[in-house]
Amino acid sequence: MSEEMIGYCGYNCHLCAARSDDPEVRQRLVDGWRRIFGHQHYTVENVKCDGCLSDGNLADRQCKARPCAIERGVKNCAYCEDFVCEKVGHLLASREGLLIYCRPKTDTVTQEDYDLCMRQFDSMPNLVKMLAEAGKLSEWVANI
Repeated sequence: MSEEMIGYCGYNCHLCAARSDDPEVRQRLVDGWRRIFGHQHYTVENVKCDGCLSDGNLADRQCKARPCAIERGVKNCAYCEDFVCEKVGHLLASREGLLIYCRPKTDTVTQEDYDLCMRQFDSMPNLVKMLAEAGKLSEWVANI
């Protein structure tokens, strides 16, 4: 999981435990997602994911951002002329936003839980950088 992979929505796919070959790691992820986010449809088998930039296994088969980005031929939603749209808007996340959104459940979330189950969704720094690269934001914002 070490090679950086940023998904179409800005998620840090390379940080996600769903990419692990170890079923015990994926089970801990599934258990965490159930407890923190209420996700009930993931299992250790169907959460196995190669990242949305691959042609392999995908955990989120209902994602609308991925097929749209592929159809439009953009490397990331930030490069799309329609960004931010309803397909990706609900996926925008920051560490702070995740912790606030999941509160009060996060009162019991440890740093290990956060690192395993939540930090891959911290998409805002990636999207800001890509928006700057695409000329949609001033370059200075990519370095904050």
